[in-house]
Amino acid sequence: MYIARDFSDYLLLDCGDGEKLESWKGILLRRPDPLAIWPKQKPELWKQADAVYHRSSKGGGSWEYLRTLPKEWTLSYRALTFRVAPTDFKHTGLFPEQAANWSFLEETIRERKKKGGEAKILNLFAYTGAATMAAAAAGADEVVHVDAAKGMVNWAKENMHLSALDDCTIRFIVEDCQKFLKREIRRGHRYDGILMDPPSYGRGPNNELFRFEDQINELLELSFRLLSDDPLFLLVSSYTTGYSCTVMKNVMEVQRKNAGRKGRVESQELGIPVQNSELILPCGITTRYLPQ
Repeated sequence: MYIARDFSDYLLLDCGDGEKLESWKGILLRRPDPLAIWPKQKPELWKQADAVYHRSSKGGGSWEYLRTLPKEWTLSYRALTFRVAPTDFKHTGLFPEQAANWSFLEETIRERKKKGGEAKILNLFAYTGAATMAAAAAGADEVVHVDAAKGMVNWAKENMHLSALDDCTIRFIVEDCQKFLKREIRRGHRYDGILMDPPSYGRGPNNELFRFEDQINELLELSFRLLSDDPLFLLVSSYTTGYSCTVMKNVMEVQRKNAGRKGRVESQELGIPVQNSELILPCGITTRYLPQ
């Protein structure tokens, strides 16, 4: 399991009975989590929640604020600073479990730069840009940030400013990711590292329908074609219910072989440790192609 550590501004205080209690720089949020089917371990803590997200039987949900909270605030991971805000769809603009991948990006890119190599990175379905900022801060020569939602790209730009990365070479692009990949192939562009976090289901800027199971193979096939001759990685995160680490490893492995790429594929759950506990909450899967 890839475990998110070194994130002092975020803490998973407890989880159970289909919920999780988190501290976001001291603000306690209570949110649903269907994987936490065991009983809560620290019932006294849950009474301290500042806000609770309630699911609606009609879909979606809403926040109940038990105390007056700011509409948004910031928190830090290492040298990076991000804006967080409770949204109508339960999220906060940040997935803390992805800190395991941010650390991987930083270590991999820094090692490449120490050896005098290039590190041009492509971040697809890039959301609010935490991975983009991690790559830029690690010294990537260029990071290309692509997402179909203009609002998320604007949020990512805010995170760039907050993290004092304005002098880094970051290109922000609002576009359907598959269309962007095909255009980059036609242009002959190449990337040393590609990462993506596709949704289970969604629509592009022109109402294009996206289903993970229908498009993941083409996304990986196109991405392998875009990798440079001396690549660092190809990484995909998945939150789609029903697809195990073995399934995702098989998908990546088949595309690796089809592309004629040497190397290995590894796939692990992402996890967040529960504070002062031996429990770890699983939060999706990350699959990595590594050339060595």
